[in-house]
Amino acid sequence: MRLTLQRALSTLAIVLSAATIASAQTDDPLPSAEDIVAKMMQFDAQRQSQLTGYTATRRYVAVNKSRRAEMLVHVDCAGDGAKRFTVLSEEGSGSIRKHVFHKLLSEETEASRHGTRNSTRLIPANYDFQFVGQEKLESGPAYVLAVSPKTANKYLIDGKIWVDANDYSIVRIEGQPARNPSFWVHDVHFVHTYEKVGPFWFASATRTKSEIRIFGSSELTIENSDYTLNPPIDITEADRQARLIQ
Repeated sequence: MRLTLQRALSTLAIVLSAATIASAQTDDPLPSAEDIVAKMMQFDAQRQSQLTGYTATRRYVAVNKSRRAEMLVHVDCAGDGAKRFTVLSEEGSGSIRKHVFHKLLSEETEASRHGTRNSTRLIPANYDFQFVGQEKLESGPAYVLAVSPKTANKYLIDGKIWVDANDYSIVRIEGQPARNPSFWVHDVHFVHTYEKVGPFWFASATRTKSEIRIFGSSELTIENSDYTLNPPIDITEADRQARLIQ
């Protein structure tokens, strides 16, 4: 009986060992943060070369203990990333609309300009990246990276990003600004999600909680919808040659 048990245990050990070896051989090693970021930038450059711009509708809603405001905006983004906003409607607290909504539009317009856009992008020049793990999102498997800003810029973030494991697009961001937006606002935390439109990923929703002096806890929700891609630009051979000369 003892010999039979020993043989059974030995056989089990061999089977488990073989299964472990087979599993190790079939599982792909996890990429490093450097590899993920490199592919993220490579794929992003390819998509940006194809993107000729888009339009969308955006809805802002802000609420605190005593006030509420809403604003509906048309977004027009050019192929170079520069944005223009047209306010379609607004209602509620005039103070929130003036000091929150319109300030957000002004700052995003400024940040989208080519001269400032590179200083706010999620790239190694602006951030340190650290691999955290993997998660399964509704959009599919994603790599999770911790991001730390290299400067205390109010346009940069301190938190985590989720990178789609298939096309290396950022599909979720969570964290807080590297620096408080102003003396009046602190303890800001946000969750930013994306949706796929054709081959591109665009902002879907942003949910932000913050503490505002005098008014207390406040919530801001930004929802994007009705994305429409601009048609591709038909560049003739003469145009290509002209651009090369320039």
